[in-house]
Amino acid sequence: MTAVSPTVADVTARLVERSAATRADYLARIAAARATGPARGRLACSNLAHGFAASTSATKAELKVISPAAKPNVAIVTSYNDMLSAHAPYETYPPLLKAAVMRAGGLAQVAGGVPAMCDGITQGRDGMQVSLFSRDVIAMSAGIALSHDMFDAALMLGVCDKIVPGLLIGALSFGHLPTVFVPAGPMSSGLPNKEKARVRQRYAAGEATREELLEAEAASYHSRGTCTFYGTANSNQLLMEVLGLHLPGSSFASPDTLLRAALNRAAAARATELALEGGPGIGEMIDEKSIINACVALLASGGSTNHTMHLVAIARAAGIQLTWEDISDLSPVVPLLSRMYPNGSADVNHFHAAGGVSFLVRTLLEAGLLHEDVTTILGPGLSAYTQESRLDRDGEIELVEGAPVSGDLDVLRPADDPFSPDGGLRVLTGELGTAVIKTSAVAPEHQVVSAPALVFDDQADFLTAFAEGRLDGRDLVAVVRYQGPAANGMPELHKLTPALGVMQDRGQRVAIVTDGRMSGASGKVPAAIHLTPEAALGGPLARVQDGDVITVDAVAGTLSIEVDADEFAHRPATGRAPLDAEWRGTGRELFSAFRATVGSADTGASVFSFAPSPQSAAAQESPVQETPVHV
Repeated sequence: MTAVSPTVADVTARLVERSAATRADYLARIAAARATGPARGRLACSNLAHGFAASTSATKAELKVISPAAKPNVAIVTSYNDMLSAHAPYETYPPLLKAAVMRAGGLAQVAGGVPAMCDGITQGRDGMQVSLFSRDVIAMSAGIALSHDMFDAALMLGVCDKIVPGLLIGALSFGHLPTVFVPAGPMSSGLPNKEKARVRQRYAAGEATREELLEAEAASYHSRGTCTFYGTANSNQLLMEVLGLHLPGSSFASPDTLLRAALNRAAAARATELALEGGPGIGEMIDEKSIINACVALLASGGSTNHTMHLVAIARAAGIQLTWEDISDLSPVVPLLSRMYPNGSADVNHFHAAGGVSFLVRTLLEAGLLHEDVTTILGPGLSAYTQESRLDRDGEIELVEGAPVSGDLDVLRPADDPFSPDGGLRVLTGELGTAVIKTSAVAPEHQVVSAPALVFDDQADFLTAFAEGRLDGRDLVAVVRYQGPAANGMPELHKLTPALGVMQDRGQRVAIVTDGRMSGASGKVPAAIHLTPEAALGGPLARVQDGDVITVDAVAGTLSIEVDADEFAHRPATGRAPLDAEWRGTGRELFSAFRATVGSADTGASVFSFAPSPQSAAAQESPVQETPVHV
């Protein structure tokens, strides 16, 4: 087995040391939750009767048995709704999963549902301001579903942006339960992503009609399944597989196929087998090494910047104190191995056909960039994920070794022949704070931009200025502030990307600096995002003025402003976050408590404390998040 890279080993070692106290606390807690025999055996008779009242007579008879030899009960937690393409396939899953669990020697119940919203629908709308908060709502919903203590294992059904991280955070609160994630897979390839982006940019420039734009979008997002570009949803799927929570090769198997159905049956059977075997629970599987593996896979695949927050939040739910510095320190040694839109023209179906996750895991293991000695739902060792799932003669799943070479070097490459020698995800620091930038789609000549700031407190104001021609012919760094989690829920600002792209194509030097998000679709324009501390909490961005020269330097890893330091420190803040009275409509008022308690982007932008133990070094280094004041 190839030795692990010194950098990967060093980052892992310091993560283990930093997390010692909180990880020990977490493992002790889930050990205390583990029971001998079925979990329902701890319920009083009235409680248990409520738990099986709606079941069939045969299932009731089985659930009444509470001896150590009783059948395990598997919870199904689903994000089904029939509006969203990615989640519509889940409509038919529960009865099929129940049948597969029963064949494997267990019982199953739908424990509950979680909300699933679509950033694609809410983009640029008020609803986007509750999108990030929905992750923690999903975690709480999953926790409520599992809180009945009826279950010995779990199946988690989710795909998209906040849904999978939320389900995983919720599952980690029940870390003693063996848990398997069940994806739904991507839709077939539609209009090529490059053509879709071209039409969007033409529309932004006034060269295409709304009818043309709608036809292009509908041809791209056209059927059941996940959208095929490599944003947060598909980054979720890849990371769940590398974490060992999916069956090998299942992330990008399409819905409504015989392979997808067989994978679902196999996932249900595996969850049942783990329960019968006594574990391990998901909280034991997700450890420091597996979290580092997820960070490496994110970098190597050019995945979504949203995971700089999601992975931190997920890790903290398991008692692991991951930081942006850890991810940034891994980036220089992790090569970029895939080109999927917005980092290229291919989509996830092309990636899967070229070798997909199995090839990515194989080449990263061979390069010493992944820890092999982790535990997955298949048992010890990540090398199991160099395999792919195939249908055998009986129409069931068999694991076969994946392709030893890439089937398309324009989409997927080996670690010794990468698209780029580094992962293209960097942390920027400077007088304005700390931000994240994704450079995998940014041409080298655009990775350093120095230009006067133009300050906006709302993305709509930027788009109005662009439409009126006020941004034409000038170099600029667009500062879009009061977009952080405490200000307005940290919406994604994808609506700005086409306009910024138009200006860059015209020869203007442009970049964006924001305490908001742009996900994996920030594309070819340099975007310093997730800036912390955010403007609403008194961050320096609140003191930036039009004309201040800002330099976004993705090469040096700096974010600087050319003003007198003393003068800048004493400038009054301008602008403001929305007042609570203004932050209403589209359900936003229901999330005011979230806005008042949410943590910073670099700590996962979560309303959950997951605070380090007082004795831990992390507690001394990380001050308590101040409550924001909305003026």
